[in-house]
Amino acid sequence: MQKGTVMRKVRSKSWKKLRFFRLQDDGMTVWHARQAGGRAKPSFSISDVDTVREGHESELLRNLAEEFPLEQGFTIVFHGRRSNLDLVANSIQEAQTWMQGLQLLVSFVTNMDQQERLDQPGWLSDWFQRGDKNQDGRMSFGEVQRLLHLMNVEMDQEYAFQLFQTADTSQSGTLEGEEFVEFYKSLTQRPEVQELFEKFSSDGQKLTLLEFVDFLREEQKEGEQASDLALELIDRYEPSESGKLRHVLSMDGFLGYLCSKDGDIFNPTCYPLYQDMTQPLNHYYINSSHNTYLVGDQLCGQSSVEGYIRALKRGCRCVEVDIWDGPSGEPIVYHGHTLTSRIPFKDVVAAIGQYAFQDLRRKILVKGKKLTAEEEEEEPEADLEAGQEAELDLEAQLESEPQELSPRGEDKKKVVRCPLLCRPLCCQIMAQAPISKPGLLLLPKQKPKAILCPALSALVVYLKAVTFYSFTHSREHYHFYETSSFSETKAKNLIKEAVAMNMQTAGLEMDLCDGLFRQNAGCGYVLKPDFLRDAQSSFHPERPISPFKAQTLIIQVISGQQLPKVDDTKEQSIVDPLVRVEIFGVRPDTTRQETSYVENNGFNPYWGQTLCFRVLVPELALLRFVVKDYDWKSRNDFIGQYTLPWSCMQQGYRHIHLLSKDGLSLHPASIFVHICTQEVLEEAES
Repeated sequence: MQKGTVMRKVRSKSWKKLRFFRLQDDGMTVWHARQAGGRAKPSFSISDVDTVREGHESELLRNLAEEFPLEQGFTIVFHGRRSNLDLVANSIQEAQTWMQGLQLLVSFVTNMDQQERLDQPGWLSDWFQRGDKNQDGRMSFGEVQRLLHLMNVEMDQEYAFQLFQTADTSQSGTLEGEEFVEFYKSLTQRPEVQELFEKFSSDGQKLTLLEFVDFLREEQKEGEQASDLALELIDRYEPSESGKLRHVLSMDGFLGYLCSKDGDIFNPTCYPLYQDMTQPLNHYYINSSHNTYLVGDQLCGQSSVEGYIRALKRGCRCVEVDIWDGPSGEPIVYHGHTLTSRIPFKDVVAAIGQYAFQDLRRKILVKGKKLTAEEEEEEPEADLEAGQEAELDLEAQLESEPQELSPRGEDKKKVVRCPLLCRPLCCQIMAQAPISKPGLLLLPKQKPKAILCPALSALVVYLKAVTFYSFTHSREHYHFYETSSFSETKAKNLIKEAVAMNMQTAGLEMDLCDGLFRQNAGCGYVLKPDFLRDAQSSFHPERPISPFKAQTLIIQVISGQQLPKVDDTKEQSIVDPLVRVEIFGVRPDTTRQETSYVENNGFNPYWGQTLCFRVLVPELALLRFVVKDYDWKSRNDFIGQYTLPWSCMQQGYRHIHLLSKDGLSLHPASIFVHICTQEVLEEAES
């Protein structure tokens, strides 16, 4: 891999070009060129790769099976919404070498914790290569100045030259290898953390065990577990062996703790499966997808099984399948009455069957609609039954006594024979008559008559679609198995359990969805608060009266670290960052505040500003931290964000590790904050 390999890059049936791919010496990045020895440029970083698939798992490569052996092809799947990279090697051995090598590197990067990533030479090597303009393996001071702009640093030239000279231990007038590492470390010193460290340290050199316990108890609100936790954290983050033996924490160890998952704003106890998974389905919020098959726009975008794979891998537990008559009598899936591309129904079934329970064992709900016409109605069911063998119970009908249907995978009640092992299957099944004239595709003159498909309709044993009129009407007339569909906005206002999201489109709504379902092992089910599960509850979102006291949230936004540039093409541009804190919940709680901007500093901006919020129903609140680049001429540009539920928030001094628009890590970009919550006194409430 480090010698390089010529492979065929495939984008479509007509676009197939030879490219030279080579793993760089840092073992962390892959570059490519048009030919061996040609001018190379970065292709991808190992940290960008989600997984590597064999050729037969790629839609595109399967379509080219007559031209290239599938065994010689493989697909590199990236995190987020970046398109897959399909490659065809010259031999099966070459393909296996790259697949196995990449997967090993991906596993290595995945297993690295935060501090190991900071210490990883390959990570700094990428910056070194970007700054080393003439690629001679050394950096002059002029190249260092250029690198500072790339790193979003506006620094006094005299001070920068002083750091350069200090790091140049060989006195060669350039920086090489370890010298550059030392230069980088001098750039990343954290005076605000040093000040905090010295506040609790009696000698300014170390934190004794008792001093660290005081910090955890007073500032981090760790309570009675502070003593035991202090020992664990010292053992985990103190780099010095003698420090571990003496149970003391150095400044490096203290910073390591604050930058780790233990020092993150998201409570690590909320990451594993910690909620009761045996309650009825309507007691949970369910991670749901709308038009799951689309990976582009909804009018003429691409339909692909990749949409299902991505949705399922990110924890989605409710997917949508729109099934229509195909030209050869085979059912197809696409966005009806549009110009979107079409995919075989059987491919969708196979993809869901393969990926629905790959990482998660929770039940999956499948919403189908616009199914095939009467003459072909048996074929989809045949595909369903062929997809996966499962002996499941069809005896229980909706008219029978109510039974609790939980997300737990072991639950055998009320399930159906289907390819998805969907226990349960949630469908709105309706058939659409075949379109006889192409001209009717976009502008049908009359609404086709709905034709029920008996074989598929028989599979529906859980939920029935009904019209929503009001909460009172639903409480008096509807049953536990009846559900209503809303727009995303109305659904959020009504606190509905399943809001179907366009997962192919990044934005605020997906940030909130990802933030909510980041907890509970990302299983796609989040238990609602008690007052939303109690049938006798009088809670109303428009007149919220929480059974608990309202809370005051005090957030001190302290500093930022290594914020990315908005426009990488402009070397001289430096961001002017500000931080906006947004709260989403019941209407009275939904608000936002922001800091002032820091001019020309994206590397280590300091704000030191305090924001205060009063939240009536914290159990329903989501917090979104957004960093933006201030622009007095136009709308502020997005830099990064992080969203989490109130219930998963840790108090104290915490780092918030930022994510991109696509939900990808912007490591090492972060903001440093102090979080404090207080109960609102009754006098203040009145």
